[in-house]
Amino acid sequence: MAQPSDHLPRGEWWTIFGDSELDLLARQIAEANQNLKVAEARLSQARALVRFNRAALFPTISASAGLASIRDSGNRPFTTSTFPNSSTGDLLFSLDMSYEIDLWGRVRRTVRSARYEAQATAADLETARLSLQAELAFDYFELRAADAQKQLLDDTVKAFEAALRLTMNRFEGGAAPKSDVAQAQTQLDTARAQATDVTVQRTQLEHAIATLIGKPPAAFSLPPRPLDTRPPGIPVGVPSELLERRPDIAAAERRVAEANEQIGIAKAAYYPTVMLNASVGFEGSSFGNLFNASSLLWSVGAAITQTIFDAGRRRATSDAARAAYDATVATYRQTTLAAFQQVEDNLAALRILGEEQQEQRRAVQSAGESLQLFTNRYRGGVDNYLQVITAQTTLLTNQRAEIDILRRRMDASVLLVKAVGGGWNVAELPKP
Repeated sequence: MAQPSDHLPRGEWWTIFGDSELDLLARQIAEANQNLKVAEARLSQARALVRFNRAALFPTISASAGLASIRDSGNRPFTTSTFPNSSTGDLLFSLDMSYEIDLWGRVRRTVRSARYEAQATAADLETARLSLQAELAFDYFELRAADAQKQLLDDTVKAFEAALRLTMNRFEGGAAPKSDVAQAQTQLDTARAQATDVTVQRTQLEHAIATLIGKPPAAFSLPPRPLDTRPPGIPVGVPSELLERRPDIAAAERRVAEANEQIGIAKAAYYPTVMLNASVGFEGSSFGNLFNASSLLWSVGAAITQTIFDAGRRRATSDAARAAYDATVATYRQTTLAAFQQVEDNLAALRILGEEQQEQRRAVQSAGESLQLFTNRYRGGVDNYLQVITAQTTLLTNQRAEIDILRRRMDASVLLVKAVGGGWNVAELPKP
């Protein structure tokens, strides 16, 4: 029995990131996402099939009424001409009942199989919901990282514009060659191109978010805001029992149970089928005598049907059911193994990226100091402009890497929450 700790995400799990805009977007998925509506419709279909199969536990009663006028042929076989042609009327009203006695559990197993499939479909719905929520959070943090890159590059463009003015002033004063101006202009144009390129990625991410929440991309926009969120605290040891909260594992487990019931259904085909039949009604030649006591008719009976020879059809069906069960068990085990891998991968990513971010922060600080030193030396005529360009490139590269590491940490946090099942719990599965 899983007993998740209180500090781990539940329900609206995305709220652990403390981003009100993400909260608003995530809540819109349940209302408007079309893929989620497909999963909901499949759940409704599976529940209807449970009711359909459950109906076989009860008798089937039908009513019939008939009116006929019959004229016998004068040339019927085995009759003589001394019997004149005759016409008769027939009125019939009856109630008929049929019921299969479920001696071998075929009907009960069919109902249980349908119930397991409905529960697996309910878990599929939760898997789809969790996947869409995680995809939204993933795209959202990617978009905010693109905003951070855009802001960095815009600030870099301003810095490079200042550097270009410096080189032009030195060139006009005769203290720097024309090549320094060309190099500064190249640096500036490159930074502008990079800033423009980031906009393409941001636009695509914005469109992806719009589609997830069921809105036309052209009618949706998010104001720019650089990524400033930090990953939530993750406990050192995530208990393996949390994987019981994953809906895809629950779905796989229920399909194993369903496949086991199919084996029982195949076995029941080896035994006789016992049917009870009953009928009661009235039959008369006219409306006047239809409901007379003498017009009453009834019948009660039972029938046993046993297949004697089917050329191996039942054995083949049984073998197929066992093979399907083996495949379902293997799928369940593989799903569980993949879940453990996803948890371990993202735990390791968070730990390693946390260390890398600290190292990258120091690299940014060192690159900033180097740029300041080389710029001062260039102003004093000690170094050439190539040293400044190298320092500018190194600083920009490290700053962009720092943003990228934060983006990867946020992505790993989202994927870890998804890997442990988000806020979902097995106890929340509906009982069809």
